[in-house]
Amino acid sequence: NDHANGSKACVRFNVSGNLEDPAQFRGRLLEISNQTGIDISFHIDDIYKHARRLVVFDMDSTLIQGEVIDMLAQAHGVGQQVAEITEATMNGDLDFKESLIRRTALLKGLDESVLSETAANLNLTEGAENLTVTLKGLGYKIGIISGGFDYFGKYLQSKLKLDYVFANELEIAGGKVTGKITGDIIDGPKKAEILKTITMVENINLQQTIAVGDGANDLPMISVAGLGVAFHAKAVVKQNANQAISSVGLDG
Repeated sequence: NDHANGSKACVRFNVSGNLEDPAQFRGRLLEISNQTGIDISFHIDDIYKHARRLVVFDMDSTLIQGEVIDMLAQAHGVGQQVAEITEATMNGDLDFKESLIRRTALLKGLDESVLSETAANLNLTEGAENLTVTLKGLGYKIGIISGGFDYFGKYLQSKLKLDYVFANELEIAGGKVTGKITGDIIDGPKKAEILKTITMVENINLQQTIAVGDGANDLPMISVAGLGVAFHAKAVVKQNANQAISSVGLDG
């Protein structure tokens, strides 16, 4: 990135040889993306590279700006407690399932109207609409696989005309959030499982998929996809604004 005139650049490396542990390698790339604000994609160069058919996105801090659970917590007056748990989770320091249970419990009693207002005010990541319209035009199926809440995933599905949405079901009773999750919790390993299931439904090879995410719990999904993209620049921009780190939008 040229700070002087704001221009952007993309660099591609073609490397030959055998990769002993692709998951570990992609994990390191995600760390570098996190540390530098550079978006990184990695794929195996094979016959499927020109036959991609499916793209899946993490939701929070990838398809949309920020973490919805943090927004809800702020509205409910428990912002600081939830933000601390979120940060530990995104850094991989805390088990995702346990942290989600703890954070969701803090939302008990939140009025459903707050969910509606929050959904209506979600900020899509720069380039998200251009990206989804373009990919749909090219015949791609598009999905969200998220550890966030399905209330917001369904809202985005309607807005962006997505084919699939898998997210955690936030229990609501009597117009209030109960503080519980309904059904199985979608964590990192579950994200990878869901991606594999979609490929079976679509009758395509895993190598024909693209997965985009920003956090530690996206790594299993990014690792099994044909093309894995670590999209983490936005969080780094917020943390290191004085360094003028910038990145292309999601459509980059």
